[in-house]
Amino acid sequence: MEILDGPRAAAKPERHTAGIRVVTPFRGMFAVRDKLMDELYTWLDARDLTYGPTLFRLHVVNMEADMDVEVAVILDDPVKGDDRVTAGILPAGEYAFLKYVNHGRQANKTLLEWVRAQNLALDVREDPSGDRFGCRYEAYLTDPRTERMKTRWQIELAIRLA
Repeated sequence: MEILDGPRAAAKPERHTAGIRVVTPFRGMFAVRDKLMDELYTWLDARDLTYGPTLFRLHVVNMEADMDVEVAVILDDPVKGDDRVTAGILPAGEYAFLKYVNHGRQANKTLLEWVRAQNLALDVREDPSGDRFGCRYEAYLTDPRTERMKTRWQIELAIRLA
C-alpha cells in the first residue's frame, strides 16, 4: 500500500450524490460494485450529467454476512432519481481519512488503528445486521472508466467521526 495523504482528520462539507444502494454478501461484493458502477454510469450519461468522483459507500458492514452498500457519484447539484437511482447526501462533518493506492484492506486497517491511537470516536452504532456507519466511503479519485487496473486507483477512504 502506498499512502498519498494522511491518515488525518478534516472537516468535509455536505455533498449531493446519486447512487444505487443494495444489500449483498461480503463475498462477491466487489463484483457487485463493478456492475453497479457500469449501471450508474449508463444512467448518468443518458441524462448528460456531469459528476465528480465515484463513491463506494458502506452503510452497514458485516463481513460475515450481508453488506449494505451503495455506488454513487458526487454532484454539484441535487438530481431527481427514479426507482433504481436515488438522490442522496454525503453528510457534512469531521472525517478521518486516508488517501492511498492499492491494498484496500491494509488501508482500512491503517485508518482504524490511527483513529484508535488518536482516541477518536467513529460515527457508528452496532446493529443486529452489522456496524451501521453515519458515513463511510471510498472515493475513487482515479476514474475507473479510464484506468481498469484497480491496483493503480488513487482512493480516499473516509469515515465520519462522532
